[in-house]
Amino acid sequence: MPDLVNSPSRELKHLNMDTEDKKMGRYGGGNLKSRWQCKSSQKADSEGLCFEEMSQWSQSLERLLSSKCGMKIFQAFLQSEFSDENLEFWVVCEDYKKLKSSFRMSSRAKKIFKRYIQAEAPREINIDHKTRELIGWNMQVPTALCFNDAQKIVYGLMERDSYPRFLKSEIYRTLLGSTSESVRM
Repeated sequence: MPDLVNSPSRELKHLNMDTEDKKMGRYGGGNLKSRWQCKSSQKADSEGLCFEEMSQWSQSLERLLSSKCGMKIFQAFLQSEFSDENLEFWVVCEDYKKLKSSFRMSSRAKKIFKRYIQAEAPREINIDHKTRELIGWNMQVPTALCFNDAQKIVYGLMERDSYPRFLKSEIYRTLLGSTSESVRM
């Protein structure tokens, strides 16, 4: 699992675990495809969205997640399938690893556990019982690595399942097609 230094977590506004609306996953409405088509029809330099960058997303999940725009589009795709909790968890873990204060680490670890790990959690991720139990033990004295096993599992699930579906999705194909058209003009 790659450790992306420049995680665009601040761009994923719904990941803020302190705001109730954001916790509940309340996002703006509208047709997802048309919103992204409209966005992609803007000049490439205004958003930094270009055919070259978008075509690199198909090389690996790591490439997709290392792109701010790629992360946003992948997130929107996952939201449209009601399966964005894995990406959300992965990004939250990336941010968690950067914490220095043991007090903040302990507090955040409890929030992450309660939101994603414990049985019947509101955004429960799909991990095995053994990993869930190990994380429970790790919670006694949380470290930067206490969620690593779960994060690896979630990354693997995204890489094998969500990511290939994203590459075949109408959203990605439409965006790639619209940026390749602007390159030809």
